[in-house]
Amino acid sequence: MEEKGLVHLSWPSEEEMERIKEKFEKIRGLPNCCGAIDTTHILMNLPMVDPANEVWFDKERKCSMILQGVVDADMRFLDVVTGWPGKLSNASVLRSSSLFELCNTGTALNVKKVRLCEGAEIGEYIVGDSGFPLLPWLLTPYKGKALLGLEREFNKRHYATRMVAKRALARLKDMWKIIEGVMWMPDRNKLPRIILVCCVLHNIVIDMEDDAQDEVPLAFDHDPGYRQQICDEADQTGSSLREKLSLYLAEKRPP
Repeated sequence: MEEKGLVHLSWPSEEEMERIKEKFEKIRGLPNCCGAIDTTHILMNLPMVDPANEVWFDKERKCSMILQGVVDADMRFLDVVTGWPGKLSNASVLRSSSLFELCNTGTALNVKKVRLCEGAEIGEYIVGDSGFPLLPWLLTPYKGKALLGLEREFNKRHYATRMVAKRALARLKDMWKIIEGVMWMPDRNKLPRIILVCCVLHNIVIDMEDDAQDEVPLAFDHDPGYRQQICDEADQTGSSLREKLSLYLAEKRPP
């Protein structure tokens, strides 16, 4: 599967990305959106008498390995990162990934921009929840309770769009039971490969348009027992782009 199946899990071509952006915009009107990112924990039952296992003990007092995934509007995985201990934050896993490097250099998300209004444009980006840093290519929701109307409107549209990633991770775990529950003393060197193959199989089912995927519940909770992470990192350019997009969406009619 690793040798022959990875054709089903790869970063889109420029032509494919245009189709992805069209589908994302149809969800709640976010223009030039290329993906949604989220993380989930793969639980393990490990003997804590072995000091070597302490690294896998996360903040919720469980042993886990993280899976970070970027998905398209059809819930297909475009990029996955796994193998890191569950105690690491979403921001830490992101910054250690090749995706972070490729996006920062404009390789994965290029500088192709769309015009929002007079004097305002926005490049390609993905969306993620408050556990991720706000970056020029990763837009997160506004935080706090005393939000302006346009900020609340942005958050509503942003939430509906990023739910694609939560649904994808929930479907992944529900369909491939080996990673849904608590794995009994798995080989931590082999587990990332197992997770990767599950993501490849997930994509193959979607690519084949198998009727079986319609039977999978559209649940959102793929990480029960884990609290929402909050990342306070905010890039100034990312903040400016989010503000421009919020103004643009506030002036538009509801999609």
